Amino acid sequence: WEASSGREVRSLSGHTESVRSVAYSPDGKFIAIGSYDDTAKVWEASSGREVSSLSGHTESVFSVAYSPDGKFIASASQDNTVKVWEASSGCEVRSLSGHTAYVFSVAYSPDGKFIASASQDNTVKVWEASSGREVRSLSGHTSSVDSVAYSPDGKVIISGSEDGTIRFWYLDED
Repeated sequence: WEASSGREVRSLSGHTESVRSVAYSPDGKFIAIGSYDDTAKVWEASSGREVSSLSGHTESVFSVAYSPDGKFIASASQDNTVKVWEASSGCEVRSLSGHTAYVFSVAYSPDGKFIASASQDNTVKVWEASSGREVRSLSGHTSSVDSVAYSPDGKVIISGSEDGTIRFWYLDED
């Protein structure tokens, strides 16, 4: 959609089920889309051409996020994993396992060093992006955590839950 006028510019089709999440690449040239069809797809924004299909999840893809440098895409899935993909090739780089239920949301830290994920298991997990190592697990919500985001300075993670709360997680330097 054209933001100033609300006019539709382009329609992308190719997923076989509902779309759950969309994200622009940092340079605005590509769009990643996560779907209930167990895939994420990458599209060229200017032409609407499908560039790649990120296949590897075994259940619905609920969330997609680009790394700040645009080199990677993280996807969160109903299969309890977060996968990291090379944006240029669509190849899976790593799979992050540790949640015990659906992963609903994923976000990169502003410096690209960490990935946060929010899950139906009532936790937010923080992963080292380069290795996939779980750095910490944040507990406190009493119900499914559906959304996660980093503050612009990367010092705070916020999470939203079905328990009706928003939590602020202050991160120390590491």
